[in-house]
Amino acid sequence: MIRTLLIRGMIAGLIAGLLGFGFARVFGESSVERAIAFEESHEHDDNAASGQSHDHGDEELVSRGTQADLGLLTGIVVFGTALGGLFSLVFAFAYGRTGTLHARGASALLALFGFISVAIAPFLKYPPNPPSVGNPETIGPRTALFFVMVAISIAAMVFTIWLQRRLQANKSVWNASLIAGAAYIVLVSAAYVALPKIDEVPADFSATLLWNFRITAVGIQSIIWTTLGLVFGAWAARELERQPARRMAAA
Repeated sequence: MIRTLLIRGMIAGLIAGLLGFGFARVFGESSVERAIAFEESHEHDDNAASGQSHDHGDEELVSRGTQADLGLLTGIVVFGTALGGLFSLVFAFAYGRTGTLHARGASALLALFGFISVAIAPFLKYPPNPPSVGNPETIGPRTALFFVMVAISIAAMVFTIWLQRRLQANKSVWNASLIAGAAYIVLVSAAYVALPKIDEVPADFSATLLWNFRITAVGIQSIIWTTLGLVFGAWAARELERQPARRMAAA
């Protein structure tokens, strides 16, 4: 059964990646183009101020059109497919341990937890920036800090779920959920304070452009996680509901 869920999770992730690509292509590429134009204009001004001529002889290894189409499609689809596989494995482990929730409800709840811990919490600490924003020399430390924040957020979410299940034995579901949710906020907030702040946005960079780019990034994540939760939940329910029927038929 795990093999079947894994395949269906990867297919659901593939569909989620395609939908995420469509959203990014329609709503995100204009922000990227404007950010690249901003960077090029600053390079031109810097060269003019220093008396140097801008060399247009260098050829791009990958054209901008390829980056916006095939490159973007490949990146998001591979991410979605891999995420779908991981999602299905976590679902297989968590199913039956989430109370009385059926497959669709468990999948939707898992997608919500994943969206909060993997997308929203790290986003609030280290939001993504468009091209031309950030020092290229610090991309390694910035990437490492982002993944540290993701790991902390996931660990805090796992602890929160465990705590909620423990508290539910002595308290109502509502009170146990409130306490566990407050614990997650405290843990993530402590990580926000402990981890260093990164702010490399140029002073003259368009605030509207930055906002639109970051909102698009959140939109892509929300589409991917929502599609995973709904599509995989429907397929998982069909597979899991089929197992008792097969056992009854065999009996």
